[in-house]
Order: sequence, then structure tokens, then C-alpha cells
Amino acid sequence: MPLNIDWQQILLHLLNFAILFCVLFFLLYNPIKKFMKKREDYYKNIDDEANKKLSDAEELKSSYENKLKASDEEIAEKQKAAYDSFSKEIDEQRAEAEKEAESIIESARKKSLKEKEDIISGAQTEIAEIAAAMADKIVKGNTSDTYDEFLTDAEKDEK
Repeated sequence: MPLNIDWQQILLHLLNFAILFCVLFFLLYNPIKKFMKKREDYYKNIDDEANKKLSDAEELKSSYENKLKASDEEIAEKQKAAYDSFSKEIDEQRAEAEKEAESIIESARKKSLKEKEDIISGAQTEIAEIAAAMADKIVKGNTSDTYDEFLTDAEKDEK
């Protein structure tokens, strides 16, 4: 034996190493490998569920955004309808007020024309009475005195 190498000892060590390797492989490596596979599958399932929930949440968000847009459009339509109704009501009230104003003006015109006619007829009656009184005084007395009294009465009426 050169270099003092014992082949039998080397083979026994190799056999011990092989047995130890096989025992450790079956007792430790396979269970750890199975545990790591379960753990990987568990976290992969959690990740898949999270992605699914995220996509569901995004779909829900987009549906709510669409509903919000639709409700905004509906509100705008209702506001427009209310504004149109309001402006129509205002126009109707304005037209009614204009008709009422015209009727008030027309009645005031009629009333003023009647008052004018009454004043004119009253003035004509007064003029006729004055003329009759003047004619009576002329017939009964002196014309110059009568004319002076007429002017005096007229001056009093003007004041």
C-alpha cells in the first residue's frame, strides 16, 4: 500500500456516505421539498385570489363609474327639463301679466274718456247756464254792468 491508503476504509466511508445520503434524502429532502411545494401553491392561490378580487373590484369600479356618469346625465336632463318647464311657466305668467296690463290700460283709457266726456258735458252745461244768466241779465238790465260782473266772476274763477 503506497502512501498508506486503505481501500477498504475508503469504500466503507463511501458506503456510509451513500447510506447517510439516502437516509437524509428520504427523511429530510423529500418532506422539505413537499412542504416548499405546498407553501408555493398556497401563496400562488392567495395571489390568484387577490388578482381575481382586484379584477372584480376594477370591474365594480368601472360599473359604478358608468352608473355615476349615467346618473349625472340623468340629473342634467332633469335640470334641463325643470329649467324648460320653469322658463315656460315664466313665459306664461309674463303673457298673462301683459294681457292683464293691457286690460287695465284699456279700462283706464275708457274711464278717462268717460271722465273727459263728463267734464266736457259738464262744461257745456255750465257754459249754457252762464250764457243763460248773461242773457237774462242783458235782458233785465244794463249791458255794461253785466259785462263787468261777468269779467269779475271770471277773474274770481281763475284764481
